[in-house]
Amino acid sequence: MTDLERLIALLARESARRGQFTLSSGRTSTLYIDARRTTMSPQGLTLVGPLGLGAIREAKWRPDSVGGMTLGADPISYAISYASATTDTPVRAFTVRKEAKAHGTGRLIEGPFAAGDSVVIIEDVITTGGSALRAADAVRSAGGSVIGVLALIDREEGGREAIEAEGYAVRALAAASEIVRRMPPSPSRTGTHSG
Repeated sequence: MTDLERLIALLARESARRGQFTLSSGRTSTLYIDARRTTMSPQGLTLVGPLGLGAIREAKWRPDSVGGMTLGADPISYAISYASATTDTPVRAFTVRKEAKAHGTGRLIEGPFAAGDSVVIIEDVITTGGSALRAADAVRSAGGSVIGVLALIDREEGGREAIEAEGYAVRALAAASEIVRRMPPSPSRTGTHSG
């Protein structure tokens, strides 16, 4: 089993749930993927960092820093930065707040991001593309340039296309359909329960 297959299996087991859900986009879905249950685990961090860095290198993107909207993008960005530490081209990680803090420096972007940085926007799950586009706007407003968007998961619901329509290349490590195929079957509602 490859590392990507291990990651998809981990997402299917730990992060994906069937049911009736309202997503942060306001849409309803019978599939919910809480990527943080994977990306904040030791196994997930170990897989996400090298796989994310590999996808960035494969795309021939050469970012100075990576980051996205808190909270979903944070562990992925940090894992990629950590994985890059021993390479010839390490990348810094940052996080974009949902709103600028009212005290201190009042910054919207936290971490070692610098004006002039070439940036890969990180997203945990692309649904509508709105979070990635908000992060890209924040980076551009702070003097950075966005060279691409890397998502852990593409829900395959039009978000990727919305981001691409704004001129950004998009890569995703996994698609929702791949995760669904690896999910254990739903327990039968009429079956017996032991325990």
